[in-house]
Amino acid sequence: MTITVGIAGITGKFGRLVATHLLKNPEVTLRGFCRDPSKVISSIASNPKVQLFQGDAYDHDKIRAFVRGSDVVICSYLGDDKLMVDGQKALIDACEAEGVPRYIASDWALDYTKLEFGQLFVKDPMKHVKAYLETKDKVKGVHILVGGFMNPVFSPLFNILDAKNNVIKYWGEGTEPWEGTSYENAAQYTAAVAADPQAVGIQKFLGDRKTIKEIAASFKKVYGVEPKLERQGSLEDLKARMHALRSENPSEIFSYMFLFFFYYWLNGQTFVGPETDNHKYPDIKPETWEDFMQKRSVEELVGSYFALSM
Repeated sequence: MTITVGIAGITGKFGRLVATHLLKNPEVTLRGFCRDPSKVISSIASNPKVQLFQGDAYDHDKIRAFVRGSDVVICSYLGDDKLMVDGQKALIDACEAEGVPRYIASDWALDYTKLEFGQLFVKDPMKHVKAYLETKDKVKGVHILVGGFMNPVFSPLFNILDAKNNVIKYWGEGTEPWEGTSYENAAQYTAAVAADPQAVGIQKFLGDRKTIKEIAASFKKVYGVEPKLERQGSLEDLKARMHALRSENPSEIFSYMFLFFFYYWLNGQTFVGPETDNHKYPDIKPETWEDFMQKRSVEELVGSYFALSM
């Protein structure tokens, strides 16, 4: 039985990966929605199983034309709160109007369902969208949660790895689990969920769950160099620091946003595991922190997030 999957935001990093994995399934046809189809990579755009639709995130008529006939729609938007809330509501309304049975929301990182509004502000849009989906009669929400994405963790965004000096910085006691899933793995699981009509509601997947000390041991094993672990302070110290930076310069969001993310990633409130739904798709091999390192040099580890845009 052929299944038609719509991907909104097919030109983005994650949308591109999901599309690539879906096209490996002979039973899947794709419909892609984006502002500029010329930016869709050729391996996807030239595939006869792919139909591309051009339109704006708020163009309701074009969105309805895009979702029409789909069995599931995946949103891979990444942007400001307006796009993440209003843009998704436009997609959801179109799915409801056209009788699309499932909608995979743009969620992924952390179990935000355990957060209160305002705690981790970048996840508030996901809470709004989940609540909005619950008001619909025809379209069912699907929420894929994968912990933290491995790719950006070692990048300068988080300021964890000093590759030049072989230093790994961390907050907390060093015993907290770091729940991580690579972009590649998350895309594989998303493709599997999209092709599974029984998959609705919250779906939890993890590549690995290790402490920073265990991750440092893998670093030594893979790269042959023992990194120096440098503790920045307790999680309470981190909480005080991130709120102080936000109070001092609220408009300088990148000075504190990743600290907020790091705090709620490690404090236990948003853990996805240890119990997951990995077993539902045994053909997908979870990529561990060590696996992730083995595929990259130290320099590539630092740049792995940015390399996704290549």
